[in-house]
Amino acid sequence: MIRDIERKYKGVSGKVREMVEMAKRLWHQQRNDKGKLYSVHAPEVECIAKGKAHKRYEFGCKVSVVSTSAHNWVVGIGAVHGNPYDGHTLVGSLAQAQQLTGMRPAVAYCDRSYRGQGQQIDGTRIQIAGKRKKSMGRSEWKWLRRRSAIEPVIGHLKSENRLERNHLLGEEGDRINALLSGCGRNMRKLL
Repeated sequence: MIRDIERKYKGVSGKVREMVEMAKRLWHQQRNDKGKLYSVHAPEVECIAKGKAHKRYEFGCKVSVVSTSAHNWVVGIGAVHGNPYDGHTLVGSLAQAQQLTGMRPAVAYCDRSYRGQGQQIDGTRIQIAGKRKKSMGRSEWKWLRRRSAIEPVIGHLKSENRLERNHLLGEEGDRINALLSGCGRNMRKLL
């Protein structure tokens, strides 16, 4: 069918040529290939391994969320393309939070997927969850426990603020959708 379309639309360029190239790419990709095409209508979609038994994979893009420890205000949110390691998104997330709030976070409480980032990034101390309670003081343990409060924030962003399904086109649409979801979450808290 691809050969037949190529033969009939030999001199045609533009949208038909792009669709034929995508069809060829889909036809030739193998199971273990890198950079697979998962969606013809949204070629920027990536496969993200979740690491959970009931839902092993998600398709879309990663979104980094920065919230305050005390009251769970979303102070930074952004779509990250290319499926990077979680720890590599931390610098950009902290920079965005500083740009939006005008203050640099003093301490960032992260989960274990951010290991390997060192003890400090541009004046922000990095605390990784999963340490033993005996190795920390009482106040430090209290704040580190608050790291688990980001999970419900992400859940509310997905279910109530339309972060789960994006109807905007392209990578820029993913970034806009993530930013609007964070703004919607903060406005919902205000109301």
